[in-house]
Amino acid sequence: MVKTDADVIVIGAGAAGLICAIECGRRQRSVLVLDHSSRIGNKVRVAGGGRCNFTNLGTRPENYLSQNPHFCKSALSRFSPRDFLHLLEKYRVGYHEEDNGRLFCDRGSGEIIRMLRQECGNASATFSLGSRVLGVVKKDGFEVTTNRGIFRSHSLVVATGGISFPQLGATGLGHRIAAGFGIKVTPLRPGLAPLLWNARDRALFGELSGISLKGAISTGPVRFEGDILFTHRGLSGPAALQISLYWSAGDRLVVDLLPDVDVGELFLSKRSGRVEMINLLSGLLPKRFVRLWCRQYSASKPLNSYSVRELENVAHDLHHWRVEPEGTGGYREAEVTLGGVDTRELSSRTMEAKKIPGLFFIGEVLDITGQLGGYNLQWAWSSGHAAGQAA
Repeated sequence: MVKTDADVIVIGAGAAGLICAIECGRRQRSVLVLDHSSRIGNKVRVAGGGRCNFTNLGTRPENYLSQNPHFCKSALSRFSPRDFLHLLEKYRVGYHEEDNGRLFCDRGSGEIIRMLRQECGNASATFSLGSRVLGVVKKDGFEVTTNRGIFRSHSLVVATGGISFPQLGATGLGHRIAAGFGIKVTPLRPGLAPLLWNARDRALFGELSGISLKGAISTGPVRFEGDILFTHRGLSGPAALQISLYWSAGDRLVVDLLPDVDVGELFLSKRSGRVEMINLLSGLLPKRFVRLWCRQYSASKPLNSYSVRELENVAHDLHHWRVEPEGTGGYREAEVTLGGVDTRELSSRTMEAKKIPGLFFIGEVLDITGQLGGYNLQWAWSSGHAAGQAA
C-alpha cells in the first residue's frame, strides 16, 4: 500500500480547484490543495474588474468553444448556475443581475473567495500554498514533487488554468503535465483579448484613444453587439473581446458602427435639408470619431449636395467598416486561453483521463473556452464539481 499525504491532491487553488476540493471533502476524501501562490483564488479576485461576474443565468453549451463541442454538456447540466447560487445564498452573499444574464457580487469578489475557503474548511481540505510543482509521476499512486517536498495521493486533479494573466503567475504547467502522460493538448492562443491595429490603421485611428461607441463586430457568420473601445493600440471593449475568440490572423473584421439605425433611410429622410453630414453623424456617434471618419472616407457637405448613390455608399461604409487587425494583445492582456487539454482524451462525466486512471483535468486547462459574461467561471464550477464527485 502506497503511503499517501491525501486521497486527492488538487494542483491549483483557483475556482475549479476549490470547488473540486469541496466536493471531494464532502465525500469524506482527504484533500490537499497545492498552489504556487501565497493566496487562493487569484483569477476569481480579478474577475469582472474585481466585481466578480461569477456566472451567467443563460449559460448554454453554445456559449463555449472547443474542438469537441459536446463535451461540456454533461458537467454544465449537473452543476448549473442555480446550483452555485444555492451556495451563495447559504452564505448570504449578495448578488445582482446585469444585462444578458450576467451575475455579479454586490460587494466584490472577496466574498466568494471567503465563502470557498470556508467551504474547504468545512470539508477538511488542507492547503500547501507557495508550493511550486516541479514534477509529477505515477507509481502505485501519484507523486508530486514541489519546492516544499514530495506529496503523494491516490488521485490527482490538475486545475492549473491556462497561460493568460502571466502577471498572476499563470504558466503552462497543466499542459506540460498532460503531455508528460501522453495526453494531447490542442493548439493554444490568447482569447478575450484586445485587437491591435495594423500599421496603417494605427496611424489613422490611434488618435481616437479613449472614445467608445455601441456597435457590432463580425467575422464570418459570428457577430457580437456591445461597447467598442478605441485605444491607441487597437480595439477593445466587450464586442471586440468577444470577437477575438473567433478571429484568426489574416481575417478581416466588419464593424457596424450604427447597428440600431438604418443609416440609408435616415439619409434619405434628411436629404431635402441642408444639414451637414458631420453634424448629422455627430448626433449618433462620438464627434472625434465622426470628424476623422469624414476626413478619411466622406468629405462632409450638406446632405442635399449628395447624390442618392453617394449616400448609399456612405451608409454602406458605416454599416460595413472593414478592419484588418495585425494581432491581439497576447496572453498578458487576454482573459482566457483558447485550446488546452484535448477533451476527447477525458470522460465528459468525470473529467478523468481515459488512459490514466485517477488523473483528472478541470477548468481552463481544458480545451473549453467560454464567451465573455461569466461563462468561464461557470465552467470552472461545473467541471470542478464533476471531478469532485469522482476523484
